[in-house]
Amino acid sequence: MTVTFPRVSLPVLLAATLLSACARRPQASTPAAASAAVSVPTAPVPVVPETPAPAPKPAPLGDQSAAQWYLKDPQLDKVPGVGATRTYAELLKSLTPTPVVVAVIDSGIDTAHVDLKPVLWTNAKEIPGNGIDDDKNGYVDDVHGWNFLGGPDGRNVNAETLEVTRIVAAGRKRFKGKTAATVKPTEKADYALYQKAEKAYKARLAEETERAGQVESMAGPLTQMVGNMKQALNVEKLDTTALKNANTDDPNLKRAVGGMLEMMRQTGASDADALLKELDAASKQERSMLDNSLNLDFNPRADIIKDNPADVTQRYYGNNDLHGPDPMHGTHVSGIIAAVRDNNLGVQGLAPAPVRIMMVRAVPDGDERDKDIANAIRYAVDNGASIINMSFGKEFSPQRPAVEAAFKYAATKNVLLVHAAGNENHNLDVSDNYPASFYMNNAPVPNLLTVGASGPKDNASLPADFSNYSKKAVDVFAPGVGIFSTLPGSTFGNESGTSMASPVTAGVAAVLKSYFPKLTAPELKRIIMQSAQVHHTQVQVPGTEKKADFSTLSVTGGVVDMYEAVKLAQKAAL
Repeated sequence: MTVTFPRVSLPVLLAATLLSACARRPQASTPAAASAAVSVPTAPVPVVPETPAPAPKPAPLGDQSAAQWYLKDPQLDKVPGVGATRTYAELLKSLTPTPVVVAVIDSGIDTAHVDLKPVLWTNAKEIPGNGIDDDKNGYVDDVHGWNFLGGPDGRNVNAETLEVTRIVAAGRKRFKGKTAATVKPTEKADYALYQKAEKAYKARLAEETERAGQVESMAGPLTQMVGNMKQALNVEKLDTTALKNANTDDPNLKRAVGGMLEMMRQTGASDADALLKELDAASKQERSMLDNSLNLDFNPRADIIKDNPADVTQRYYGNNDLHGPDPMHGTHVSGIIAAVRDNNLGVQGLAPAPVRIMMVRAVPDGDERDKDIANAIRYAVDNGASIINMSFGKEFSPQRPAVEAAFKYAATKNVLLVHAAGNENHNLDVSDNYPASFYMNNAPVPNLLTVGASGPKDNASLPADFSNYSKKAVDVFAPGVGIFSTLPGSTFGNESGTSMASPVTAGVAAVLKSYFPKLTAPELKRIIMQSAQVHHTQVQVPGTEKKADFSTLSVTGGVVDMYEAVKLAQKAAL
């Protein structure tokens, strides 16, 4: 998959709760957009000229950081957050932070966001907008980062195929009419990969075709039912208050009200109209999956970027448009790490003011390419990043050696990589997810942290039901459910996923590096892992009906703890 948002199983959910009129609870991951965004005044026009300015916004809503449960402390507040608020109040108040650059390899960023614009990394050696590579690093006008999904004419790749689609499309041409017995010895590994991909592709195509039909078949009945319920209850807005206050003797209406309430609870929708919007978004997502992600003939890169995707030695392509077609994911991730802390507006990033965000756009709506990820890592390292957040992942990695070479290059420059574990509720001891936590020779990556997602309660739901897990391949968990952060257009809202848990961890790493700049990448990894708050809570193992001790779901068995991490760093600095 692409950016690591969990996907709500809307067809199953709708069928189970509304149309059957019973309040069963199917397993579904937390929705990607759990609450409506809140707005603040318009910020200046983004750096990229072709990006339109956001629409005018209402008056400022002030400090919204109370909605950031993940900043709370497990000891003081009895909430399994990272203890950021306590850490600043007790441990860091007399210390001075130093500058740190955190690169975010993602979908794009709203560079005009009121809570992000002041913390953007700026390439001081580049003169904005003059069309010249002033610093001679190979990238023209890379003022705040670079876009490896752009073309020389300013266009951008948005939708892309899945990696499995690309492998199958190439394999059907290359191996047409061949079998395992007839391919050349030098082709056997590629043929085996192709055969594995064919099996996975056919299963995914069948699954998505069924899902698309289910979602589309739900839209009409649900829209009609919402209208009928509004009329029957004589309300304009069908929210939880209206539903809970419904006074009716009609058993059918009672069942429908119960089903609607359960559906809103499961999806996090604030009202029935928001639910309809989510269903519409799900329908578009499924249609895009079939039309683009799983389309063997779809290849926007050839027309837009015009590079050779097979040539991993190519480094100088793309453009400087960091906004891209959809900067939502990268904007949210960036705010978690370093949104302005002291402006009494919006949210508080985990890291202090000297920390800067460098955006490297390399993650489309579809699977990222290994070549782009390798180049994004190298770009970030060469331009001064100390920490790189990577909230993306996929099932196949045909150019894995190039990515691993970039990992090793980052290690030589003392750069920490933080990666989201993925949202398929898989055990990564037996399932593939790339970039992997180990090199191809099974050696651990010393400068890489892999992060699962945890929730706001220390109970059976402590591990997010969508999160991947592993006693070997997932190092630690971090808050990743209902994470309130920045969204495009100077707005704010909740998102859930290991995509959020990764920047929470990267933000903690940035705090450690900022206040204790001598810490190396392996030391940052060690401190974060050793200081993790270990939980022995009996929890639901994601994707199963089994219960297990939470401590068995990752290497550390714990949740990232900034307070304890800073205390460890202080000892290391003595």
